[in-house]
Amino acid sequence: MQQSRIRLATIEDSALILSFIQGLAEYEKLADQVVATEQQLIKSLFGDNPAAEVVIVEYAGEPAGFALFFHNYSTFLAQPGLYLEDLFVLPAFRGKGLGKLLLSYLANLAVARGCGRFEWSVLDWNQPAIDFYQSQGAKLMHDWRITRLTGTELQALAAQYSQ
Repeated sequence: MQQSRIRLATIEDSALILSFIQGLAEYEKLADQVVATEQQLIKSLFGDNPAAEVVIVEYAGEPAGFALFFHNYSTFLAQPGLYLEDLFVLPAFRGKGLGKLLLSYLANLAVARGCGRFEWSVLDWNQPAIDFYQSQGAKLMHDWRITRLTGTELQALAAQYSQ
């Protein structure tokens, strides 16, 4: 991995991060769902209260991919966890070990920060990613399903709250 390195993203990387997000969305056939803007990324990642962190992987001095992650918490472990929201390597740089480098970097960071677990989601049709993650020791959580509220459903449930 002499030609590769991982670095923390800076505010100057906002356009690059957005391009990686768009590339990931295209790969996942979800490009129509990307509404993020560079300004939103600047505010949410580099503002007064950053919601997540980003690392950039470079290969031969070129930006090749990214990982966006944040902390969550396990009540069962009574420890923080590290949640990987997105990992993406540009097609031209795949097969060079960069995905493994990003995962091992984040696992190392999780251990250094006292996290009890490191987790992420994977689309059920993405067998290459599933195979890769399992080859790294990850276990699929077959009994769990992601649940989500967004948009009008989120607003409707929020409106039901009263003190």
